[in-house]
Amino acid sequence: MNQAAEIELTERQREILRGVVEAYVATGEPVGSRTLVARTGLVVSPSTVRAELAELETRGLLAHPHTSAGRIPTERGYRYYADRLLERLDPRPEGFPLDLSPARSEVDAALQATTDMLSELTRPLALVTAPPLGSATVRHVEVVLLQPHAVMVVVITSTGSVTKRIYRFPEPVDPMLADWAAEYLNDRTAGLELGSNSLRRRLDDDPGLGPRERTFLATVGTLFEEALAAEQQGLYVGGTAGLLEDLRGQELDAYQRLLEVLEKRAALLEIVSQALDPRKPFVRVGPELEHPALRDLAMVGASYGLTTRTLGAVTLLGPVRMDYDKAIRSVRAAAHELSRFVEEIYEDN
Repeated sequence: MNQAAEIELTERQREILRGVVEAYVATGEPVGSRTLVARTGLVVSPSTVRAELAELETRGLLAHPHTSAGRIPTERGYRYYADRLLERLDPRPEGFPLDLSPARSEVDAALQATTDMLSELTRPLALVTAPPLGSATVRHVEVVLLQPHAVMVVVITSTGSVTKRIYRFPEPVDPMLADWAAEYLNDRTAGLELGSNSLRRRLDDDPGLGPRERTFLATVGTLFEEALAAEQQGLYVGGTAGLLEDLRGQELDAYQRLLEVLEKRAALLEIVSQALDPRKPFVRVGPELEHPALRDLAMVGASYGLTTRTLGAVTLLGPVRMDYDKAIRSVRAAAHELSRFVEEIYEDN
């Protein structure tokens, strides 16, 4: 459990901390006692608020930038505030203005649409990870004779991904053999997950096949394994164009480091996977991301997928001075819509 979660505050202290966080997120300016009273509507004197602010600072939840300024939240303060938001989540996510029907059964299109909508609605960087290719099922296999010695094999999956390769043979290929192979591969692999043991067993040597068929399949059947070996998990990124809007000096430095991480896609995917909690939305603040380039940033995310397993994550990555309430609600709603979308695709196949 993080240290912020172990802190016990009174109801008034929680209200004051919430007021400081939300005021600072909105303005980027330290929050004084009079501003706080006016913003929260607390029926207490500014002197009482100042005493509570001092107590919250003693507990490490607020900081005093300089002697004449108000307070600002610390990473620990943001963490405490975010934990309270996560505790008060409604049983069901709220609606999200995302229509995935134009994507039909194309997961790539749905993920891009989700990323675009998140980046429009929120200031942080939107990141959506794609399901592993091996989790998709085989929808259709094509075996096309291009030239007497060249055959193109195409594998289309339930997510809409297409993998193809051209195989060349020393002897001319019988067109009837190519047609037979297409029918045989569709019969043996359609509906099976691309990375499953069931598919590999189906492609193992069939004692009922003749030498010619067995040799041909041994060559073209390698496309399934090659597709998995070459797989790189997809990562959709949105909102880079507006990264530098309304940022403070320290935040500019943090985003500069983030842009450097974006160039290393594998590192960013690892960060998302480490933070992912398949059971509920999550928040990671600063050092909790365990990457030196992200120590001044925060990540809010939620997983999407099937009832039995997680397929990916919808995340927002931005400055620690983030609207956590809006971010949590946004990723949770977007992940819910994506889950509904992929459930139809994977269950239908």
